[in-house]
Amino acid sequence: MGTWIDSFLEYLSAERSYSPLTVRKYGDSLRVFQKFFEELDATLTWRTVDASVVREWVVYMLDKEGKDISTVNYGGLSPLRTFYKYLRRMGWVDVNPMEKVVAPKMPKKLPSFVREKDIDRLLSEMEKDTSFEGIRDRLIVMMFYETGIRRAELLSLRDADVDLRSMQLKVTGKRNKQRIVPFGNELKEEVERYLEARAEITDVTPESLFVKKDGQPVAYAKVGEIVKKNLSKVTQQKKRTPHVLRHSFATAMLNNDADLGSIQKLLGHENLATTEIYTHLSFEELKDVYKNAHPRE
Repeated sequence: MGTWIDSFLEYLSAERSYSPLTVRKYGDSLRVFQKFFEELDATLTWRTVDASVVREWVVYMLDKEGKDISTVNYGGLSPLRTFYKYLRRMGWVDVNPMEKVVAPKMPKKLPSFVREKDIDRLLSEMEKDTSFEGIRDRLIVMMFYETGIRRAELLSLRDADVDLRSMQLKVTGKRNKQRIVPFGNELKEEVERYLEARAEITDVTPESLFVKKDGQPVAYAKVGEIVKKNLSKVTQQKKRTPHVLRHSFATAMLNNDADLGSIQKLLGHENLATTEIYTHLSFEELKDVYKNAHPRE
């Protein structure tokens, strides 16, 4: 039966233009599976392998070999699916067992966030820098955390988009969809403080709300640098990006009893399922609080 594998690998290379590395990996994976089912039952062939045999292989890879789900799916099941489709097309097997095999689901990655007390500590520390850049950078961090807007949305803000009287932002999101995001007194005061500082370096109203000392708009990368530098003061986690502050906003809102529908609107999510990830995130935080606070832990 080894010739079937050879024929398949030649097909991948010649007709599907797979890279030599991918072809080799597919071949290695198929030979490993063949060895597995032959050792499981010497009478088994590629024709007689059924879905239960494949499932046993999945369990073996996960439990005995300790492989992660991604490796099992992409390094094991994916080559096998492609191989059996090829065998069916060639008429070499009558049944494709992979049609009854469901790949193990990848666990959802919880978004990184910074705890409320750490953000409070950071903002208090940043307040000490009264230079133009210091005031601007504090406002940037605060605006991400208090409104949950995206980096591109922050950079597209103009003075006219900030209504200090009504305390709300007009935000232009993905696909130019606009939404209104309210904010509180603390952010209002910080915007006023920033506008005063900005007026001292330029007497012309800039096109963008956030500018450098020369009056030009702050660059996309610069905003990332500002956030990373400051978050590094209160967290050692790998991700220290504007999006982490967006996640922190959503988590804080949920932990303070905001409903998911409201958070969805504030974040500009089209699908509620996207927002629901924060319920898992908040539960993880709740478990940490329990571990740290419960006397029996």
